Amino acid sequence: MAALSTAVPAAGPRGAAVSLLPLVVLLLTFVSLTACGVRPPSPDILRFALVSMPVTLDPRFATDATSSRINRLLYQRLVEFDQDDLPVPGLARWERLDARHYRFRLRDDARFSDGTLLTARDVAATYRHVLDPAHASPHRLALAGIVSIEVVDDRTVDFHLEKADPLFPGRLGLGILPARLITSDHPFNRAPVGSGPFEFVAWPAENRLRLRRRRDGQLLEFIAVRDPTVRVLKLLRGEVDMVQNDLPPELVRLLRAREDIVVRTAPGSNFAYLGFNLTDPHAGRLPVRRAVALAVDRDAIIRHVLGGAARPAVGLLPPEHWASDPDLQPLPHDPAQARVLLREAGYGEANPLRLTYKTSSDPFRLRLATIIQQQLAEVGIAVDLKSYDWGTFYGDIKAGRFQMYSLMWVGIKMPDIYRYVFHSSAVPPAGANRGRYADAETDRLIEAAETAPDLAGQARYYRRLQARLLDELPYVPLWYEDHVFAARRGIEGYRLARDGNYDGLAGVVRRGE
Repeated sequence: MAALSTAVPAAGPRGAAVSLLPLVVLLLTFVSLTACGVRPPSPDILRFALVSMPVTLDPRFATDATSSRINRLLYQRLVEFDQDDLPVPGLARWERLDARHYRFRLRDDARFSDGTLLTARDVAATYRHVLDPAHASPHRLALAGIVSIEVVDDRTVDFHLEKADPLFPGRLGLGILPARLITSDHPFNRAPVGSGPFEFVAWPAENRLRLRRRRDGQLLEFIAVRDPTVRVLKLLRGEVDMVQNDLPPELVRLLRAREDIVVRTAPGSNFAYLGFNLTDPHAGRLPVRRAVALAVDRDAIIRHVLGGAARPAVGLLPPEHWASDPDLQPLPHDPAQARVLLREAGYGEANPLRLTYKTSSDPFRLRLATIIQQQLAEVGIAVDLKSYDWGTFYGDIKAGRFQMYSLMWVGIKMPDIYRYVFHSSAVPPAGANRGRYADAETDRLIEAAETAPDLAGQARYYRRLQARLLDELPYVPLWYEDHVFAARRGIEGYRLARDGNYDGLAGVVRRGE
């Protein structure tokens, strides 16, 4: 990501952001002065602006949001999810032959982008690779219940489980790779071969990735534009056709006022949070985390900074999810109680609490972090804010090099995310317990939920688990952000998904050419 921007606004005394109106006026003036020299976008290529490029185009190792979203375009999966976040057939239909035996029957029409038929051998090879501990896939833990995979015939593959798992089909969301290339150590991370609606064309520069839609040959180019103002400027000038999310409210209002731009929004399920290193002598103390939670004024940030385009969060799963607890309430804003907790924990003028807060250098994320920094300062927590390019930042988080950080989980469908994120056995590379959280009761509830015989039983345990995590606060929940999509007029057919994926690009077209 770009270096620290000097355009990041300051925060008011309650954390409300200073208006970006001068910047908006300048942007409109610049666009007006340069509009006569702008060439119309090429009808041959649709251009989609991103904050950052994917880390990898290999679904066996992808964990960041951009990689996961683009990989959905390149690869198909055995299982998809409906609007209730329950598993439905993707590449295959399935039947439960007994409590520990599932049979999947593949569709007959799935072919890889090189023309070869997708078979049961490809499914088996993909999942066997992930399950092999020698490959250190971050998805291995979620699939650890698989004992063996049996290829019955070209269209049929069986999964045998260690124990009963009524929701097992929902765990099979990995993109399927061709077996012949897996065995030859093909570099899928930069040269993907999948069976999805798009195929890889080229990665000609670090900030440009080109795909081709297989049904009609439409070219699509992803362009990394880190600064949101520059991203919007490129949209207004016709240098890109579409942008999604990571835009401050001032720029969204600007785009809504333009006749040549169409803006759409939809409620989202992406979960923003503050994470902590539980092995740290300060961030690892529960009174400190509770003080942080009480000091953050979520409602003010949602109202003044996010333009109302978010909902306060209580945990990983949004309230509409089948396993979510609808009775849990968001943490209150109570700076007085935060000060009490800090004083009782031994912090004060003689022993000030100082935390290092890491974030990406994306200007909008840095803006949010700056506001949280000031809100924590108001209760006596001095925060050293550190911003890094995405690769450096994400590498530090995965390696546990942090005291406190902010990130977002996207696309959560299955409640097994709790094992992956919070079980004591899920410390990287075995999972995403990056804060090294270890709590026997949390482990017990996760394991009990996974062994419950039906959805109702699982939901009861997962709801108790959510309450436990809200007490323990390995994460401080912030909000679920809405999704914003803006495109040049004439771009049609894009559908926003609740998890913010880019699947809508499979149907998008340019009209009026």
